[in-house]
Amino acid sequence: MRKLVIWNDPRYRAWFFQILAVLLVGGFFATVIANTVDNLNQLNVASGFGFLQHTAGFGISQTLIEYSEASTYGRAFLVALLNTLLVAGIGIVFATVLGFLVGIARLSSNWLVAKLATVYIETFRNIPLLLQILFWYTAVLSNLPAPRDSMQFGGMLLNRRGLYAPAPVGEPGFEYVMLAFAVALLGIIILRRLSERKRMHTGAGLPVLFPGLGLVFGVPLLVFWLAGSPLHFEVPQLRGFNFVGGLRAVPELLALVFALSIYTASFIAEIVRSGIQAVNWGQSEAALALGLRRPEVLRLVVVPQALRVIIPPLTSQFLNLTKNSSLAAALAYPELASVFAGTVLNQTGQAVEVLAITMAVYLSLSLLTSMAMNFYNSRIALVER
Repeated sequence: MRKLVIWNDPRYRAWFFQILAVLLVGGFFATVIANTVDNLNQLNVASGFGFLQHTAGFGISQTLIEYSEASTYGRAFLVALLNTLLVAGIGIVFATVLGFLVGIARLSSNWLVAKLATVYIETFRNIPLLLQILFWYTAVLSNLPAPRDSMQFGGMLLNRRGLYAPAPVGEPGFEYVMLAFAVALLGIIILRRLSERKRMHTGAGLPVLFPGLGLVFGVPLLVFWLAGSPLHFEVPQLRGFNFVGGLRAVPELLALVFALSIYTASFIAEIVRSGIQAVNWGQSEAALALGLRRPEVLRLVVVPQALRVIIPPLTSQFLNLTKNSSLAAALAYPELASVFAGTVLNQTGQAVEVLAITMAVYLSLSLLTSMAMNFYNSRIALVER
């Protein structure tokens, strides 16, 4: 009778089912791990991460750090990770800016602007991303002129081998310029805090824009001049059939960034549109009645309130862009999935370890992105007083 009473208690019953679920899940994973270890032993495949210290023996077309065929698999992993972060970082910035512009244009009172934005959204978000990547690579970048006939603009050179730009090379003393830039950014943050505090007490804040520009440009330039201009640019030079020196972005990187940015921006534009429309029209009418111009109404009244609606789905788009960068394998661009989960896995045969590391990296990047966006979302959320 006592047992029946305990079973009818929802608290004990809930604990029982939760413990049972944990045991079942733990047993499942224990069985999978045991079978995997068994199969690896039968195939005489050594497990562990010692292979990361072995010589890779293959080259990588684009590297942000020093790398050669004599480097280790661990070094190759780091190079591939940095290439993935490069694609994701550039793509997120471009997609966000373009998405906000198109989303605002979608609500424009100008019929032509609104329709062009609609055509952009409906076109690019309904074409598979892989096809867009291949289009930019095969139909656009592959048909650019040869290096000798490169297209020039703003000191940069564009041809079928990629985009070349002058590379800044710091000299002794340049670290003081970077320190001055960091101090200027800190000054802007402090100035903005003081302005917000004064606005809360008096209704009028301190000027931030022009003093901030003066700090971020004036202070580093002054230190740069006092330090004797410790910076020069290495300009790409044509040697034979290609350019040497300077910075180079390979065509695969350009195609990937273009496709990811344009594709993701079409989704971000719809998120921005819906976020703006979620703000009550009375807010805009009140701001216009106070004498604000429409750009000011959008920047100071509508968008700050719309961000509370925009940020959560925007986070998902950032995560999708980062994970979609793995499609670079179709172009042989040396990012994480292509180099580590492709070349390294085929050479070493360490499938479990390689895939575990790759999945852990993508999981970590997604969680870090979510944490950053959730932190920002909490800062702009309305606080009940």
